[in-house]
Amino acid sequence: MSKTILITGGARSGKSAIAEAQVMNIAPRAVYIATAQVRDDEMADRVAKHQARRGAEWTNVAEPIDLIGALKRTDGQGPRLVDCLTLWLTNLMLGDHDWRGLGRELVAGLAGQSDPVVFVTNEVGGGIVPENALARAFRDAAGELNQWVAAEADEVYLAVAGLPLKVKPND
Repeated sequence: MSKTILITGGARSGKSAIAEAQVMNIAPRAVYIATAQVRDDEMADRVAKHQARRGAEWTNVAEPIDLIGALKRTDGQGPRLVDCLTLWLTNLMLGDHDWRGLGRELVAGLAGQSDPVVFVTNEVGGGIVPENALARAFRDAAGELNQWVAAEADEVYLAVAGLPLKVKPND
């Protein structure tokens, strides 16, 4: 069984940079599995900045829907960084996929991975209750998916102002 790490935090909390550092501490080369879908210039700019920050040590895999397949295909190629679970969840929900079934399948498959997996996710439940039904459903789904992955993870970190606060296991 391989190591699973979950890094959560709010928007612009530094969670991606923390995750990248975690992965580079495991091995000098890694696989970056991006779940984002580039639909506009702003997102294209964000993706370009992330890729430039990472450098040539990373193999980039874009997979907005079949995250489970991407993890299976890249196992054995070194540690993987999945950025991020909440974008994957968004893609599933907006595409009318069975996010609960796929989320459970993802979690069940983690124990069979031979290489480490580091997940980035957003902590979305700390604000006010959203006013529309889709936003409430997303907030609830993200909380549920994050809890499933956190329960399976060996380590969980909360990113605060660019700093990792280890919340599991408590040393």
